[in-house]
Amino acid sequence: MARILSLFCHQPFLPLLGRRNPTFCKMSMDSRARETFRAAVEAVQPDTVVRQSIERKDDSVIIDGRGFPLRHNLHLVGFGKAVLGMAAEVERILGDHLVKGVISVPHGIQQTLRQHGKSHLLLKADSRIKVMEGAKHNLPDDDSQKAAEGIKQLAGELTEKDLLLVLISGGGSALLPAPIPPISLQEKLDVTRRLAAAGATIQELNKVRRALSLLKGGGLAHHAHPAQVISLILSDVIGDPLDLIASGPTVTCEVWPEEVLSILERYKLLSSMPASVQKVLARQGPRWKENNKDLDSSGEALNAVIGSNTVALTCAGRRARELGFRPVVLSPGVCGDVRLVSRLYGLLARFACSREEPPPEIAAEVLRLGPEVGVESWDLCRTMQVLDEGRTEGWGATCVLAGGEPTVELTGKGRGGRNQELALRVGLELRGLELPPQGPVFLSGGTDGQDGPTEAAGAVTDGGLYDEAQAQGLDIDSFLSNNDSYTFFSRLSSAERLLVPGLTCTNVMDVHVLLIPAIPIKIS
Repeated sequence: MARILSLFCHQPFLPLLGRRNPTFCKMSMDSRARETFRAAVEAVQPDTVVRQSIERKDDSVIIDGRGFPLRHNLHLVGFGKAVLGMAAEVERILGDHLVKGVISVPHGIQQTLRQHGKSHLLLKADSRIKVMEGAKHNLPDDDSQKAAEGIKQLAGELTEKDLLLVLISGGGSALLPAPIPPISLQEKLDVTRRLAAAGATIQELNKVRRALSLLKGGGLAHHAHPAQVISLILSDVIGDPLDLIASGPTVTCEVWPEEVLSILERYKLLSSMPASVQKVLARQGPRWKENNKDLDSSGEALNAVIGSNTVALTCAGRRARELGFRPVVLSPGVCGDVRLVSRLYGLLARFACSREEPPPEIAAEVLRLGPEVGVESWDLCRTMQVLDEGRTEGWGATCVLAGGEPTVELTGKGRGGRNQELALRVGLELRGLELPPQGPVFLSGGTDGQDGPTEAAGAVTDGGLYDEAQAQGLDIDSFLSNNDSYTFFSRLSSAERLLVPGLTCTNVMDVHVLLIPAIPIKIS
């Protein structure tokens, strides 16, 4: 490990910490972990990210460093779970130049926001934006297809003098279904389901979806030409790939029929495709050849990611510093099996909390796990460098932050989600370490406020979890084998470890918080 860490120069950090706020120092480790998570969610609220990304200057608007004139020429469309709040903020800032808009949002979202006191995320009664609800249970349906048709129609009426502002967030793909005629919505859904069942990769599935859609893969931007298209994107995908978020309706990514035919043939599905699908795929050239707009004249849309897991972690780090911790962001792209992810966090905690020089096997295993959980070796070395400095040089408490979307292998029929299961497994990994405030605390939470089919977003855990469960007659292994983490945390100590933030109105995947207390320095 010494060889690994010697690659990094020690950089003084104590001056950056400043004076600790005495009020915060009285907070428990559990409370500070929850407060750090809250700051992450607050940073990516739909109205907040829009407000921070749009600069109004008289009769122009600046977005991503580029200026655009406003001459009562602004049109707006949107699709996604967080789009209603985004649209409300846009109208507050640019409403005097807004001509009209159409947004496709989840069924029942307006009533839900009212019930939870989130009226600031609702449009005014005299809004020029039409709200269309659909996609019950997050699946495309007739209502969302009607909304997509309204969005396509608005885009198709624009001229070179117009600005089209496109708002995109997680769930947008299901809210913008526009199969190429004569393919029906049900036929398109059946094709993708059969491909998924046959083992097609996510890249192959996305190619087929785009090839059968009028609006995905740059289709919306094409229909809006020659207007200037500007997309504001709240990303719920690891790495923020523009072509994957809501299937990239403003990102030109043409798929030719020959490519799709090859995929269908590979999985022996071509001969059983509906006649409508075969008809569309038999056409030569790209999807838009029958469109009256010139294929070669589509201008590039401006696509700006205004909210993401990285943004959430950055703001969480600021809050952690205010709470007395030195923040270090491990990665916003943690993925892979939740069992491997929990092992990684357990190893990092043991490395950081060791009173003696940690055995080199710990660092070696951390680096071996990295590629399996989506974390680069550089980021692991950088994080261990910070933890090593905290342990040996007395920097004080450290907050390791990460995000992403780990996966859970389903072996049972219990209730829970990846965040609660991760917290439960990390609790086992921390067994034997000191209890807070002398020992570490771990939190895993979904920024959408809902982890699986439960009211919880995640849970908070520490090294005392196993003994606490044993004392209350709860067998952790049986709950894990049944994927029943929510029931476990609900029964443990009056559910005090559950993380229940309520309706968050956003989604940038998950946030992980590992708090490491200050380790006393041995003075020879």
